Amino acid sequence: MRRIILASTSPRRRELLTQLIGDNFQVIPSAYNELMVEGLDPASRVLQHALEKGRDVAAKYPDSVIIAADTGISCGGKFLGKPAGKEDAISMLGMMSGRTVEVLTGIVVIDSENGIEESDIISTQVEMTNLSREEIIAYVKTGEPMGKAGAFAIQGLGAVLVEKIEGDFCNVVGLPLFRLSQMLKNKGVDVFGLMQADA
Repeated sequence: MRRIILASTSPRRRELLTQLIGDNFQVIPSAYNELMVEGLDPASRVLQHALEKGRDVAAKYPDSVIIAADTGISCGGKFLGKPAGKEDAISMLGMMSGRTVEVLTGIVVIDSENGIEESDIISTQVEMTNLSREEIIAYVKTGEPMGKAGAFAIQGLGAVLVEKIEGDFCNVVGLPLFRLSQMLKNKGVDVFGLMQADA
């Protein structure tokens, strides 16, 4: 079996990939620096970040299958990534309060043996509840928003901020498992076979 590599340090992506293929992968973070990209819309931005992360690791590990992803939020056309600090998190949550936002994940699977890439952008609509400033501050004080795109974690306490979603739940967490399973299948990776071997 060829090596499968997750080019991410995100514990959420690691947990989701374990859900899909067990422990049959390595985590090797990319050295790519996610600098702000000028002139790109939110969807193009997350896709470019994912591609650059994947390509960086693929160049170092031949004969592997590389998985890379990047998640961000489009709120009224404005890109929201991870908050820079508590005030930034408060600002983001205030901006999203009572609105429907779009969670976007750029995802790429690279066969580093032949350089073949498959990439996609997955979108999930998330309807946020109306939040008072006091509620936003209380949530930010929990520390959960730090390191999360859009300053909330739907798989945690942030679930109470979300009234409903339309689309892939796993995408909001950070790794769209259904689409990823299709992409892995296209690279000859048998998801069910891996889970049987891991059992």
